[in-house]
Amino acid sequence: MSEKVRNAFRDQIRFCDQLGSPFTARVCRSCLDALDGGSPIARAIVDWPGDPSAHADSLPLRVAGALHHLARSGGSAALRAAYPPNRVDDDALRSVVAEAFREREEIIRAYLASPPQTNEVMRSAALLPGMLTIAQRTQLPLELYEIGSSAGLNLILDRYRYEFGSARWGDPRASLLIKPEWRGGAPPVEAPLQVVARNGVDLNPIALRDPAARERLLSYVWPDQVERLQRLEQAIAIWLRDPPGIVRADAAQWLERSGIAKATPGVTRVLFHSVTWSYLSQTTKQAIVELLQRAGEQATQSAPLAWLRFELTQKASELRLSTWPGTQDELLATGHPHGTLVNWA
Repeated sequence: MSEKVRNAFRDQIRFCDQLGSPFTARVCRSCLDALDGGSPIARAIVDWPGDPSAHADSLPLRVAGALHHLARSGGSAALRAAYPPNRVDDDALRSVVAEAFREREEIIRAYLASPPQTNEVMRSAALLPGMLTIAQRTQLPLELYEIGSSAGLNLILDRYRYEFGSARWGDPRASLLIKPEWRGGAPPVEAPLQVVARNGVDLNPIALRDPAARERLLSYVWPDQVERLQRLEQAIAIWLRDPPGIVRADAAQWLERSGIAKATPGVTRVLFHSVTWSYLSQTTKQAIVELLQRAGEQATQSAPLAWLRFELTQKASELRLSTWPGTQDELLATGHPHGTLVNWA
């Protein structure tokens, strides 16, 4: 067995334990055992031609997504019986995972063929306060540009309601409540936040109008994190009422063609993204930074530009904001990469 593949599963087990999904950690342990079974799927995983790690191909999450799909869809009655809310011991779980490797090759191969995609709605718990900060400072409506949009669920972040400690924001009739563990003072919930345009890009956008695409997105949520599943289902329902357009393209090339480079009086242009930057090539990152520098030179008080990002660092996820005119760059918050905890700075 490729030691890189084995290490990728070990790392994913550790990540799942740290991020509150002990069941998915158990599934990954069962997958490690199943790889010794000699099935065609096991050989395909063992002989993985690329980088199986979480920072590249995320091979363990491809497999875990396939198994969760089989459990959710009823494609494997044994897996359905072993997955939450049901409980089985480790021996039983290993047995049903090995059986799926032997008998559900076609489904698992389909999941192996493309990287996992998530659209973690809870990250709006950090992004929305950042948008409020921009709106408070500029007193202008916002024109949003999101890279790595996935399905665009964070592109409609103003359609949810929020609780930030004792502070509240949003339409009280909104069906989805975003309520992180909030530490620090309240964000500027009285700011005049108005979104006048939504633009998104992704290399592989998820077409949520397709029931199969919706199911695939749900299958990548860890099955023992029930609140995440419910939150995603609610966000999808809101998205379906008035979906934003997401373009399939390279992020840097799309931004060059978009309106973000042109100053528009009376509007604040906002480039934002969450847990996306590390997946971009160095060439793409550099092109985006250079574009922002050029666009920032044209920014004025009546046509400002902002760059909001919630991205992973070695210690925690950071919410950072850069604004033009000027070159102000500041740390607004730190938190959990899924947005469940926000430390407002």
